Amino acid sequence: MNSFLNVETSLTGRRWVGPDPQADRLAEAMVQQTRLPLPLCRILAARGILPEAAPAYLAPALRDLLPDPLTLKDMAPAADRLLRAVARKERVAIFADYDVDGGSSAALLLTWLRGFGLAATLYIPDRIDEGYGPNVPAMTQLAAAHDLILCVDCGTLSHEPIAAAKGADVVILDHHLALETLPPALAVVNPNRQDEDGALAHLCAAGVVFLLLVEANRRLKAQGQQGPDLMALLDLVALATVADVAPLTGVNRAFVRQGLKVMARRDRPGLRALADVARMDQAPTCHALGFLLGPRVNAGGRIGQADLGARLLATADEMEATRLAAILDQLNTDRRTITEAVRTEAMAQAEARGLDGPLVWAAAEGWHPGVVGIVAARLKEAANRPSVVIGFEGEIGKGSARSVPGVDLGAAIQRLAAEGMIQKGGGHKMAAGLTLTRSQLEPAMGRLGEVLARQGAGAGGPQDLRIDSLLTPTAATVALVEEIENAGPFGAAAPAPRFAFANVAVSARRIGDSHLKLSISDGTGPALDAIAFGAFDGPLGPALETPSHRRFHLAGKLELNQWNGRTRVQLRLDDAAPA
Repeated sequence: MNSFLNVETSLTGRRWVGPDPQADRLAEAMVQQTRLPLPLCRILAARGILPEAAPAYLAPALRDLLPDPLTLKDMAPAADRLLRAVARKERVAIFADYDVDGGSSAALLLTWLRGFGLAATLYIPDRIDEGYGPNVPAMTQLAAAHDLILCVDCGTLSHEPIAAAKGADVVILDHHLALETLPPALAVVNPNRQDEDGALAHLCAAGVVFLLLVEANRRLKAQGQQGPDLMALLDLVALATVADVAPLTGVNRAFVRQGLKVMARRDRPGLRALADVARMDQAPTCHALGFLLGPRVNAGGRIGQADLGARLLATADEMEATRLAAILDQLNTDRRTITEAVRTEAMAQAEARGLDGPLVWAAAEGWHPGVVGIVAARLKEAANRPSVVIGFEGEIGKGSARSVPGVDLGAAIQRLAAEGMIQKGGGHKMAAGLTLTRSQLEPAMGRLGEVLARQGAGAGGPQDLRIDSLLTPTAATVALVEEIENAGPFGAAAPAPRFAFANVAVSARRIGDSHLKLSISDGTGPALDAIAFGAFDGPLGPALETPSHRRFHLAGKLELNQWNGRTRVQLRLDDAAPA
């Protein structure tokens, strides 16, 4: 395949690849049949959408895409047990993970149960003192004081802690990879159980919880009762789906599309307060969920009090929402400082070890366990390799791992745990966690590299940059961007379209320490604004700030920027190459 605009090596070292001729022909045919704009048709054709299916794809309806909850194993006993707790006004506890998915899942259940006058107990383990998932002391304590324990976004691998919950029923609602043997719970609802068909493997935990509530409401309706409004809960499902980087395919598209509409109403006190402290001054987008709201919800679990995020999402009290949002905003600022310090050290260590193998990793004493996952994601992005970052405290190291498409990292780490190479570990395809000793570190990383290499990790250099279409600056209109957004939401497994602008003049100025603000023009009409975040962390900033009157090919994603009551198109720059 020929490189797009003849860019074999861009400023970031990537080859540009455009749409193949067949996809172009399909897009042209779709234009004729649907009268939709060509750039939009190119996006749809690249996703394999046929012309007759385009209208339904552009307007995903939850009622059409929502699966029958009973297709998931153990859903029936889980729904029955939840409704029995409601009918008998039993004591219910929710044991949740400390990330956005766990917090959102807990908030879904807390809010739904509150609709019946039930105030459930929320328990979220401390990341440092207790680690991920149920533990024996916590489950023993909860079981002594509750009739039902709902474990959300965790529990699938927690055999001993679940067995310790004597006297209480345990229902697990999770999405992490399971072993062949499940823990001794009343129900384990998990689309990634080994005996599931994988059709719903893309759900995050909040999606699984939502399906449980759909089934519970359905059973209530059959009994002539009205359950709480589930559509009003979709803002929480959308937040969790985006923040957990779940694939935006199938029902997840509808969850997020509808959830963004619910969030735009600003009905939930916690999310409204969080949007205000994050200075969100326009309608919520996937980018806002992933980069503004999600990190703040996560901040409590990373470096502060683990339950702050879930409490914020669940509260109905305006004053409490304002107070919690302010605390989380400050914790997020602190988290960024800690993250940057660890990132600098980890990157230097990984570069010294080499970024061209199947695995990139770094480990050191004292790295905060709350930020190693973020740093692992940065290493992965820099090297286009699966990455692991581990913080040690004495002899024990706790780490997070992030993967690249096509490489199942969770299964690889589970294999190491089964082989005794690490203390424990698990997760899903794109993200996982692990615990090991100092003596296990070097052998385990070597073995993990071998396992990942067999899956194809590290086979190439920097990933090709895929271009969806060529545009001129004057063609990048508000109307076009609004049309394109109908093909969204964009995120994991459904990337936002990337456009190239050929042979444009660039004027640029630095913003802050590492960002670049640009104006681009081909000389035929008004200039187009552009922004390059983190440009001075790599080669883009220095090359574009003082371009020596050269012209460039630019590539990036279009977005709408609202300022002072005006809506303008802005290019979020990904890459550039001398024209």
